[in-house]
Amino acid sequence: MRKKEKTHQKSILQEPQRKERMVCLLSPEEQRIVDRYLQRYKITNKSRWLRETILTFIHKNMEEDYPTLFGEHDMRR
Repeated sequence: MRKKEKTHQKSILQEPQRKERMVCLLSPEEQRIVDRYLQRYKITNKSRWLRETILTFIHKNMEEDYPTLFGEHDMRR
């Protein structure tokens, strides 16, 4: 009886490689707040959490500020 042959598939990267670096400085109090939050919600990947949090905030603001054909005042008439 032959052993089952395992086929290895190369994993496909679904996200682009990140090569750009962004640095921000925090006060000790701000750092404690972030660390406490990460610990409380059991977040182990701080980089991913920061990236998703920042990009979600930006995306939400861009949706709210999306230009329209008419101004808000004109549409409410």
